[in-house]
Amino acid sequence: MILEILKYPDKRLRTVAKPVENVNSEIKKQVKDMFETMYDAPGIGLAAIQVGVTKNVIVMDLSRSAEKKNPLYFVNPELITNSDNNAAYEEGCLSVPGQFAEINRPDKCKVK
Repeated sequence: MILEILKYPDKRLRTVAKPVENVNSEIKKQVKDMFETMYDAPGIGLAAIQVGVTKNVIVMDLSRSAEKKNPLYFVNPELITNSDNNAAYEEGCLSVPGQFAEINRPDKCKVK
């Protein structure tokens, strides 16, 4: 199901997500719906808060359009380490349509 993506300045986007206690059928459906929404938008990442769900869940797919899809989802993700090497990418946000900027970020990270 395609979900509504909240747009800035919607105050709900500032809500702190709550940890997921159990990856149950409700969370699995939410992840499925978030992937459908992200691909439809189109985008490469989406946080649950962007669709009005206050759960600590993120979906992403960084594959190129010509490649096979590589969907990833994270429940209660924690950043463990960052690479010291940075890479610049043009980024946007589905909640702030039409805005793009080149951002320097670590080229690798470890997430738990």
